[in-house]
Amino acid sequence: MPPVSFEHVSKRFGEVGVVEDFDLHVEDGELLVLVGGSGSGKSTILRMVAGLESVTTGSIRIEDRDITPLPPRERDVAMVFQDYALYPHLTVRDNLSLGLRLRKVPRTEIDRRVRWAGGMLGLDALLDRKPKQLSGGQRQRVAMGRAMVREPKVFLFDEPLSNLDAGLRAQMRIEIARLQRRLGTTTLYVTHDQVEAMTLADRLVILDSGRVQQIGAPLEVYRRPANRFVAGFIGTPPMNFVEGRVAAVAGGVEFAGEAVRIPLGPAIAAAEGPATLGVRPEDVALVAAATAGSIPAQVALVELLGAHAHLHLDAGPQRLVVVVPGAAAPAAGTTVHVRLDPARAHVFEPNGRALVRPAV
Repeated sequence: MPPVSFEHVSKRFGEVGVVEDFDLHVEDGELLVLVGGSGSGKSTILRMVAGLESVTTGSIRIEDRDITPLPPRERDVAMVFQDYALYPHLTVRDNLSLGLRLRKVPRTEIDRRVRWAGGMLGLDALLDRKPKQLSGGQRQRVAMGRAMVREPKVFLFDEPLSNLDAGLRAQMRIEIARLQRRLGTTTLYVTHDQVEAMTLADRLVILDSGRVQQIGAPLEVYRRPANRFVAGFIGTPPMNFVEGRVAAVAGGVEFAGEAVRIPLGPAIAAAEGPATLGVRPEDVALVAAATAGSIPAQVALVELLGAHAHLHLDAGPQRLVVVVPGAAAPAAGTTVHVRLDPARAHVFEPNGRALVRPAV
């Protein structure tokens, strides 16, 4: 399947910039996930590929073909929407085949494609039902099948799982990932759910206010965020942030905030001054008693999640979240001691740019 290239694409509505200088190459067969909050521009990017929104500046190419001026029907892409967009008066079979019938595809070819998509998505026994007789997950599979039968060059998914409950979302993530691997179709997938993004993506594009914040493999982005926005957006529970200063001390450099002090080593001695420390909840450990470098804290809230628990701690004016085994969770109101892992500490400048990122 062909690659997709964005060449300095921007989108404006009047004076309002929605997407700014989006420049990216999507590899042949790649599943690229665009993730960000509301208003980040992710769905607008997808709609520009589909031809549902015009491009203000720049161009979009599929393989070597500039599709920017083409109407949607000539772009050879298929889009799966958030709300399924099925025709309620048509059967599953007719919903799957409608686009092909409108394009005057021969009947035998339509039947072949419908049987192929129905078999791949487990819809064989549902072809004569109407959408109201289907569950949410089944309806979403029909919407996916309608895109598949077109055999497009590029799949576009616009938050396709957001209307499903948690159990169905997890199941459909598995199905989408398996389907994309089997078909090998170049896929752009939009979501605001960072768990969904981390699960599905070959690469992530993290967006904020229409601008790319970071592009990379999921674990690369998680372990080495480019800035504070990415660090806080990717990860559940979110990264802990502590305000303070970086300063030289005997033997190296340390970060100091109220009730928090952590060594950083000599590598950033030239960057002394105000900074923000970031530590993932799983990199904060409970210790048995007060020791050098440990931080006393009080348990404000315990979120028991079965095998593990999230502890919300008050360490002076700082709120920290720690992930611990569920069976080992202390009770709310308990005083504990924690240690932050300096090898996994992130330090961000006041402008949000990453100053120190762990090598791991």
